[in-house]
Amino acid sequence: MKRRQADPSLDSEHAERSLCEALLALRSVEEMRAFLDDLCTPAEREAMRDRWCVVPHLIAGEPYRAIHDITAVSVTTIGRVARCLEQGAGGYRLAAQRLGLDRPAAAADLVPARAPS
Repeated sequence: MKRRQADPSLDSEHAERSLCEALLALRSVEEMRAFLDDLCTPAEREAMRDRWCVVPHLIAGEPYRAIHDITAVSVTTIGRVARCLEQGAGGYRLAAQRLGLDRPAAAADLVPARAPS
C-alpha cells in the first residue's frame, strides 16, 4: 500500500516540482523523447502531440474546422487548447513564442499529428 503524508498537497507539490526539474534537466530532443517514452503511455504521448500540433494554428487564428481538416485532431480537443491559450497559465503561448511558432507561417511548418482519415 502506498503511504501518504498527513498533508497530501505537500507531497503532490514536491512531486510536481521534481518532475518539472527533471524535464528542465534534459538537454536534447532525443533525451526528452526517451524520458517521455518512459513516463507516458503511447495514448498520453499522442494526446500531448495533438494538443501541441494545434497551438500554432490557433495562434494564427485559423478556424477550428480547418485545423481539424489539416491535423485530424478533434474539434473538442482544439476547443480545449484554445481555452487554455485564452484563459490558461500561459504555457502554450510562451513555448510557442520561444520556438518562433507564433509567427504567421508557423502553423504550416508543423507536420500534422496524424494523417486525416
